[in-house]
Amino acid sequence: MFSYRHGFHAGNHADVLKHFVLVQLIQYLNQKDTAYTYIDTHAGAGLYALDSGYATKNAEFETGIGPLWGKTDLPPALAEYMKLIKDLNPSGKLRYYPGSPFCAEKILREQDRLRLFELHPSEIKVLSENFRKLDAHQAEQGKRPTVRGKRIIISDTDGFDSLKTLLPPPSRRALVLIDPPYEVKDDYRRVKSALDEAVKRFPSGTYAVWYPILQRMESRELPEKLKRVECKEWLNVSLSISGPAPDGFGLHSSGMFILNPPWTLVATLKEVMPYLVAVLGKDKQAKFEIQTGTPLTGQNPRFKKPGTVA
Repeated sequence: MFSYRHGFHAGNHADVLKHFVLVQLIQYLNQKDTAYTYIDTHAGAGLYALDSGYATKNAEFETGIGPLWGKTDLPPALAEYMKLIKDLNPSGKLRYYPGSPFCAEKILREQDRLRLFELHPSEIKVLSENFRKLDAHQAEQGKRPTVRGKRIIISDTDGFDSLKTLLPPPSRRALVLIDPPYEVKDDYRRVKSALDEAVKRFPSGTYAVWYPILQRMESRELPEKLKRVECKEWLNVSLSISGPAPDGFGLHSSGMFILNPPWTLVATLKEVMPYLVAVLGKDKQAKFEIQTGTPLTGQNPRFKKPGTVA
């Protein structure tokens, strides 16, 4: 259960898609002054070294953030995400990559709240220590503490089970990221059941689910099941950097499924996804796909063909 360590995959193409979309969701919420809660059900370690430790084993960041690092022609929305990475690497050398908690913390405002869950005993220790260091650094700059207080709460409880205890949030605004490792088949089922429960408690929230696109049946079926969760509208975006490997192993594709997405997100994806395919693509099977629709209760979703945004 606790064998998964995200450090092996930090900064890969799936992280680029996940965190680029996450930044867009947060920035949209920031347009209103009212506070909101960011909930991360599987927070991980928060920050990863790319030049040491787990990340060097397979150097998966070379499929994602690596090729983007020196680009000067980034679409504006992608440049916003890249600025976050650049700010973590002031020397100009790509050494650190932020997980979703650090991405969120850098963009959330003083009045907003972060609720982070992580069960892995080693990961949560690193997560807590990383935020302690961030807290100390900000204190040196005269900023108010973040970790020891109400703004950021880190918990070693099950994120799936704990999600329902936070909904609805006091401000009636929330963004939830569900990003399990999917190392056990039950993760796929729990994603769907957690969302069903969450939207019953808080229908107006924004919910984002990252998922791998693999050969296994549970992976292929998950997006179709999520299309049946009750919401106003859903958006599904996927990125493939290549076709499947001959042996069927390795992650070449992933997706982000969003319930109640910002109305601006499709236009942003229209601009950025072709660029990501062009820069990160490894062969002619590299592509992106965008779908939007409403829950499948007798209605047909509005499909957009792979590689297009028509």
